Amino acid sequence: MDRLDAMQIFVAVVEQRSLAAAARVLGKSPATVTRAIALLEGRLGERLLHRSARTLKLTESGERHLAVYRTVLAELEEAETPSDIEGRVEGTLTITAPELFGRLKVMPVVESFLAAHPGVRMRVLLLNRLVNLVDEGVDAAVRIARLADSSVKAVGIGELRKMLCASPAYIDRFGAPVHPEDLQRYACIGADGHDQELWRFVDRCLPRSKPFSIAVQPRLMLNSAGAAVDAAMRGSGICQALSYQIVDAVVEGRLVPVLPNFEPKTIPAQLVFHAIPRHNAALRAFIDHAVPLLRQALSDIGHRMPPGRG
Repeated sequence: MDRLDAMQIFVAVVEQRSLAAAARVLGKSPATVTRAIALLEGRLGERLLHRSARTLKLTESGERHLAVYRTVLAELEEAETPSDIEGRVEGTLTITAPELFGRLKVMPVVESFLAAHPGVRMRVLLLNRLVNLVDEGVDAAVRIARLADSSVKAVGIGELRKMLCASPAYIDRFGAPVHPEDLQRYACIGADGHDQELWRFVDRCLPRSKPFSIAVQPRLMLNSAGAAVDAAMRGSGICQALSYQIVDAVVEGRLVPVLPNFEPKTIPAQLVFHAIPRHNAALRAFIDHAVPLLRQALSDIGHRMPPGRG
């Protein structure tokens, strides 16, 4: 068995999360898979995997080498793949994004990319959780958050506002809160599925703007941002949402911003991918295609929304 075979087996083990499952997918014996891992670990002089009867987890070294092995295999596949058309892009990509943002903003980008590159296949994971790119075999991810992880490359695609909103009918009936502390007297709609949420604000009435949080006990608790926005439009209360989730409803007058003077700072949105460059034509082409389109989509949202104070 050569090192390239062993690398391919190791990548399959990580992606399948099991030595036995990788053996089945590759059509190899479990003993062959075990020998491949042992060969790599023997050459490196360190463990790549923590293995037990029930779990399999990458070591720190395993995470580093997984990215390297994927790069090597991708380069080899790209070099050996014949192309009848000059500049043709081929391969399989896996990307992930938050569920609602992915459905509304990322899927049109994916579909236009596939239309432009018939030789590419894509797996799209719309998940409302942080996905580990290495462990889950993901090429690129859209993240709406401030990043602290230096192990990934990030390309900014814009900023999003976190806003409170309610239907005009609800405000006509109960009035608008003047300060975030007033929210205790209003019906709030939660989107995290918990019986208490921390809603963040910034007090700009002070000489130096000061961030603070209010513990809100939602009257209606949901695990879906889209469902929370729908409930707010029906007059069920005040919800907290990102600007892309409510832009159409605000522009059309079905929702109105609440407490805009206390709006927190904007949240950056980024397209992230592996820090070690993966010489993968499909991934490079997707990033080149997606970044300007996503930037334009977020810029359009900003221009359509009423001015904020965040």
